[in-house]
Amino acid sequence: MIMITIGLTGWSDHPLITLDQSKKLENYSSHFPVVELDTSFYAIPPDKNIKSWIEKTPAVFTFIPKAYKAMTMHKEWIEEFTSIESMFKVYKQTFSPMVEAGKVKAFLFQFPPYFDCTRQNVQYLRLVRKLMGDWPLAIEFRSQSWFNENNQSKTIHFLKELEMINVIVDQPQTPNNSVPTISVSTHPSLSIYRLHGRNYEGWLGENIQDWRAERTLYEYKEKELESFAETARTLEKDSHEVCVIFNNNSGGHAAPNAKTLQKILGLDFENLSPRQLDLF
Repeated sequence: MIMITIGLTGWSDHPLITLDQSKKLENYSSHFPVVELDTSFYAIPPDKNIKSWIEKTPAVFTFIPKAYKAMTMHKEWIEEFTSIESMFKVYKQTFSPMVEAGKVKAFLFQFPPYFDCTRQNVQYLRLVRKLMGDWPLAIEFRSQSWFNENNQSKTIHFLKELEMINVIVDQPQTPNNSVPTISVSTHPSLSIYRLHGRNYEGWLGENIQDWRAERTLYEYKEKELESFAETARTLEKDSHEVCVIFNNNSGGHAAPNAKTLQKILGLDFENLSPRQLDLF
């Protein structure tokens, strides 16, 4: 059955859906069927955390874990590992229980703006596919070079060849750290639509005090959400599932925007965690 799913980046800091601070993930999984796991970008999580996340969520609930930052060249792997291969081996060993439980939708590899479309980086993506085996991989670029006039069709073809998911983004079109919205599915099983907001100055990153508080500070208007709904329905024609992830949460707008999109699309997510009642 073709479907559209909706989730947020992380399960914390969403006042709209968090009633019990000690059960944030349980609360979250009573509202949405998927979450982007961003903590794995900063550190490969301990085994006990993986086990806990699996146990706290219903069978239908899935995660989109981010690749560890050294796996996407945000830092040097040599600081912690003896080889690239050993780094990927540790990451895969950590997430194997989640994969085996059928609770991973895809692994998100978000590359930095300086990861340009070069022969060396194309070969690195081939290596990523080899080291990750047949696990589902989603690729998000931040360098416009992958989607310029000369490379766009080649990039799409290359992602299809490697069975990688093109992460479609909505983000401010800044000169040095953005890519355009390329609404093309590259995998028959899944399309991912990641919404970062449209705060140009925050995304640009110049003259801001705290990028976490400002970068994704944006509330989508209903007309914009209706446009996203139309794009998601179009992507359904080429993918079994379209997963929409809201990352515009510097001001807590992700959850209410996601709820509005759910209403626009007329979606009812079934078999989630029991909903906590707000008695007051």
